[in-house]
Amino acid sequence: MAKEATWREAIDRVLGAATSPLHYKEITDKILADGLRSSLGATPAATVNAQISASIKHDGEKSPYVRVGKGTFALAKTDRFPPPVKDKLTPEVEASEETEEQYEIVTSFGMFWRRDAIQWLATPKLLGMQQIGATPVDFNKQLGIYLLYDGREVIYIGRTTDRPLGRRLFEHTFDRMAARWNRFSWFGLLPVSELGLLGSLPATYDAAKMIPALEAILIEALEPRQNRKRGDDLSAVEYIQREDPEIQKKKVKASLEAALERM
Repeated sequence: MAKEATWREAIDRVLGAATSPLHYKEITDKILADGLRSSLGATPAATVNAQISASIKHDGEKSPYVRVGKGTFALAKTDRFPPPVKDKLTPEVEASEETEEQYEIVTSFGMFWRRDAIQWLATPKLLGMQQIGATPVDFNKQLGIYLLYDGREVIYIGRTTDRPLGRRLFEHTFDRMAARWNRFSWFGLLPVSELGLLGSLPATYDAAKMIPALEAILIEALEPRQNRKRGDDLSAVEYIQREDPEIQKKKVKASLEAALERM
């Protein structure tokens, strides 16, 4: 059985075969598509970004990688691509060397998650994956803001501070909003570790960095027609919903019972 490639080996193979610079999320997707790694952890895209950025920071000119744009990389020993450029999120705030700027404010988010994919308890499992095949993360205890939708219409915006996301959403299954929503989006502030565990809120935030973070949240949540871009690559920390396994068990049980009744 072939030995699994390390993250660095997998990154090198993807960038070596690329015909243009790639965003670290694209690199991650290619690693998964090519089967270069099966052990992904909970935050594979963040791992790829950290591997490349750490090399650039610590190895300097000896690093095999070069940053050609915000979150976009190529192999250093090539003349096929344009030279590195410095991006700015605002005229006053330069992009971080190691992370996308909004990682310091919004650490994770989910868009249009289905209400019926969750078993609603006082502490429901809000399961999300950064990529298909990654370790699921339970965002039940995440803090931040959330939106409730009736179809695609926003009908309610709330915050989670003293009560976490899972509890707040659970309360909306029996309060005045109970019959009015079928999907929800959320934007979380607690960091997510590679093991899929939620960390703690920072003691303070840089006020200047709030500007791109707030812009990104508004663009993602409201999807204004005239905005041609998403909010500063906020998709880099998006989690896709995974249905609670208990829901699937109930579906299988119901199917078996229905089949037995027809016999």
